[in-house]
Amino acid sequence: MIITQAKNNFLILSLFLLALSIAFAGFMVASGLRDFKGADRIVAVKGLATKDVEADLAIWTIKHTATGGDLATVQQTIKQNGAAIRNFLKINGLSDSDISGARLEVTDLLAQAYRQENAEVSRFIISEIIAVRSNNVALVDTAFQKSGDLLAQNVSLVVEQNVSPIEYIFTKLNDIKPDMIAEATKSARTSAEQFAKDSGARVGGIKFASQGMFQIFPRDSENSFAERGARFKTVRVVSTINFDIAP
Repeated sequence: MIITQAKNNFLILSLFLLALSIAFAGFMVASGLRDFKGADRIVAVKGLATKDVEADLAIWTIKHTATGGDLATVQQTIKQNGAAIRNFLKINGLSDSDISGARLEVTDLLAQAYRQENAEVSRFIISEIIAVRSNNVALVDTAFQKSGDLLAQNVSLVVEQNVSPIEYIFTKLNDIKPDMIAEATKSARTSAEQFAKDSGARVGGIKFASQGMFQIFPRDSENSFAERGARFKTVRVVSTINFDIAP
């Protein structure tokens, strides 16, 4: 009788502990669900910021060539043409500090494995490259527009097809980054507030933010590959931001 009573007490205690464990587990699950739902109340939006800028550095690569059958004569022509180019640049306001050192390229057609007929007539080809580097972009631009005047001095400039001889570079990106990031964040919050308004909620703080990559395009084109040839540019950044949403 005593043994049976003990068994019954043990069974009752076990059932009580089991019920208590189930109740505690249920409480934890309910609490976890509430936390999960609270953590899930976010809205993910993108914010856009754009700014038109002007290049503050211009690099003009000037290449001229002379050919002939006599090396000394071709060298003299290159020397004279190089002096004419430097003089032209100075007349148009550029200084010696704006004009970088030159590079010479010499080709002997008779030294080639495959040569054209009568190659000895224009056996030697000498090219000189003069680089202009200046922060006065407008001055370089003006000189470039007048470069046709060199033809009157029998100076022939070599320009690659569909390639601008001038690179226009914007070097002050870091200076405008903070304001653009602030603008992109403001744009994202405006979008988030519209979503919240439509759902009867309100926007809280930032849960997560990704700045995005700054991109530079020609001002009047989406062709990023042509950006170096454009004096006027557009800087763009798209930020991704997650905001908390409160009821």
